Amino acid sequence: MALRIGDEAPDFTAQTTEGPIEFHKWIGDKWTILFSHPKDFTPVCTTELGYMARLKPEFDRRSCKVIGLSIDSTDDHERWARDIEETQGAAPNYPIIGDSDLKVAKLYDMIHPNASGEAKGRTAADNATVRSVFVIGPDRKIKLMLTYPMSTGRNFDEVLRVLDSMQLTARHKVATPVNWKQGEDVIILASVSDEDAKKQFPAGWNAKKPYLRLVQQPR
Repeated sequence: MALRIGDEAPDFTAQTTEGPIEFHKWIGDKWTILFSHPKDFTPVCTTELGYMARLKPEFDRRSCKVIGLSIDSTDDHERWARDIEETQGAAPNYPIIGDSDLKVAKLYDMIHPNASGEAKGRTAADNATVRSVFVIGPDRKIKLMLTYPMSTGRNFDEVLRVLDSMQLTARHKVATPVNWKQGEDVIILASVSDEDAKKQFPAGWNAKKPYLRLVQQPR
């Protein structure tokens, strides 16, 4: 079943490097980043897992959990973690799901539903589409989906920027413009009338067009 933004993130039970989890219970009342990998001991993913470990304190500050997934066993993940620490300067400090049977990859529509075989008999190329990032809200709904090719490392600074935008726009009736960064002006939603906007933004705004009203980022 194809997943779309706004769908409930599928629940599952799985073994991770930090023990078994029930995904929805594990999310709790937090935002969550789930990012997946086609195979352990792959070069691009090695750099990504190390960078995410260094960036994790920023997600923590935003009440956002981080969890990885790779098409191999948790024993393999633990051996891979030593390589990640040696080459990237940081070992994963978040759980990584073992998905040797492709169960979660199929559940999240990252691989063909008829894909078969255990992880040991499959290559990274067989699992090439398991390169997705999901941002899931505290309501268990999917807020963002990104899928990258194996040859291109993901930009987790961008994921952090998008998280800032989604958390802001979940609290206030605003949207964020192109290339927006924390602290920059935002856009008043078109669904908010000028009369209501005066109550919410009493300091006023800069109307480029009636439908394009820029206002200082609310706190």
